[in-house]
Amino acid sequence: MNMLPCAAALAFALGLADPAAAQLALSANDGKSTLENGVARTLREGPPDTVAVIDLSASPPVLRGEVNVPTSVVGPPLSVAITPDERLALVTANQVRDPADPGKLVPGNALSVLDLTATPPRLVATLPTGLAPAGLSINRAGTMALVANRAEGTVSIYRIANGQVTPAGKVEIGPVSAEVSHVQFTVDGRHALVTRYGDHSLNVLQIDGDRVVKLDREITTGVRPYGVTVTADGQWAAVANIGRGTGDADTVSLVDLRHLPFRIVDTVSVGQTPEGIMASPDGRFIAVTVMNGSNKPADSPFHGPGLVKLLRVENGRLAVVSEARVGTWAQGAAFSADGRTLLVGNMVERDVSVLRIAEDGALSEAGPHLRLSGGSAALRIADRPR
Repeated sequence: MNMLPCAAALAFALGLADPAAAQLALSANDGKSTLENGVARTLREGPPDTVAVIDLSASPPVLRGEVNVPTSVVGPPLSVAITPDERLALVTANQVRDPADPGKLVPGNALSVLDLTATPPRLVATLPTGLAPAGLSINRAGTMALVANRAEGTVSIYRIANGQVTPAGKVEIGPVSAEVSHVQFTVDGRHALVTRYGDHSLNVLQIDGDRVVKLDREITTGVRPYGVTVTADGQWAAVANIGRGTGDADTVSLVDLRHLPFRIVDTVSVGQTPEGIMASPDGRFIAVTVMNGSNKPADSPFHGPGLVKLLRVENGRLAVVSEARVGTWAQGAAFSADGRTLLVGNMVERDVSVLRIAEDGALSEAGPHLRLSGGSAALRIADRPR
């Protein structure tokens, strides 16, 4: 499929004088997994996994195309990241097909690097990770990436320079049972937060140039922390605690980043299984996708429609502002740079919901859903320097 993959190409195609006016969102799409009446299944002959390029400079946003890249719905919906200059994309695949049996999945061990300046985008490198790489992030300077290795208890480090990504070692986080799931840089790039799904905690990493060190600081979260995001002003982080899937209301925790040591200062209930979480670039809201039982069988007493909720930080506390219905087994969330449009990825429907955000935070449909070849497992825009 022909695509317009980078800021410069989009600007040319759309007649924009300033290439920076273009803005990309990427959706990592799992073609091998599906959900049948609450049961996750692996398709023996499903379509390939892809990364879809979405043009957020158009109104409503437009899907420009897809390129085949391994990815996985297993793990937080933060398995794709874009460099601040939109030149490169990084994608992990927590689970891949078993070469001996395509109907089964095994842990992945690779990071895909995409050149977004090529037309269409192309895979330029496949780099080693730890076992079962999951959530990843790129710092706002565009010089380092960190990848959480969920089946290894480590975080992999990568240098980014001159359009190249190179491995730069690992940081030991904990035992395999910690199930390290996501890692997120602070805005200044001097620290990163690592979620430990298996033992309900966060670790703090200290970063000095190329040196990454785990601090002796373990923060207790809610049950099974998964994704984490940092607000645009750098003062707060929010952690999605997805719980045990037993029908109970699960939570989002607020981390105070204004002073060391970082600590959790508030936790609010948001509903069953808050999986995707993302702070808006304009600093107004935090979006969280809530499965709300949409991933359970239709006859389950806990079954319900998928939701996305907007939260706001007010006086050091989290407040739920609004909500809207989205698709089934919803995963990632991504804002436009101006914070006025919200994308939500839906696994079962294999599409992306497009929502408008009013000044008061009210959510409404902003255009047709963007159809994909696979289920949207992760969404991301670039974290730009501030």
